[in-house]
Amino acid sequence: MHLNPYGADAVLLAVNLANRGFSTADELCDICIVSGVESRLVLDRQITDDDFEQIKTVLAEWIEVVDCPDPATRVELVNAMLAKYTEHPRLTNHAGDGWHIHYRPDAVGVGRLVATLISTGSALHLAGRGMTRLGRCATNDCENVYADMSRAGRQRYCSPACANRDAVRRHRSRAKP
Repeated sequence: MHLNPYGADAVLLAVNLANRGFSTADELCDICIVSGVESRLVLDRQITDDDFEQIKTVLAEWIEVVDCPDPATRVELVNAMLAKYTEHPRLTNHAGDGWHIHYRPDAVGVGRLVATLISTGSALHLAGRGMTRLGRCATNDCENVYADMSRAGRQRYCSPACANRDAVRRHRSRAKP
């Protein structure tokens, strides 16, 4: 059985790229590993300056999706990313390790590969979990983004640390005389 590389790991890749930033191939590979995306997808390819620019472009487009409050407009933005970065789904066994679905040609650069993962993964995430499942941290001084993977669909913070900090701030503001 081959797991879907376009699922939650791809959305977490977008979150981690947006929140952490990257400027080297090693940093990009580290973020892929932390996000659950197979690092060989990146390590086995030459990473060019154009790849870095394409990843920065797709992240800027993805941030527009995250920041969009209107579900219909959010759908339009995701569909535009899908049209730009993906192709019709097809079965492949390019690595000889089992059949699986790709939404891209086999021979693409890292930039296009990451763009395809992020756009397809985001579409599957929003369609499967709900159109409100991407957002910005609710803590006033945090600009991080999150992908809500919670069962209830009520995530508001990028991390438990931000949630705790905000809870302490609210508690202290109520406790002041």
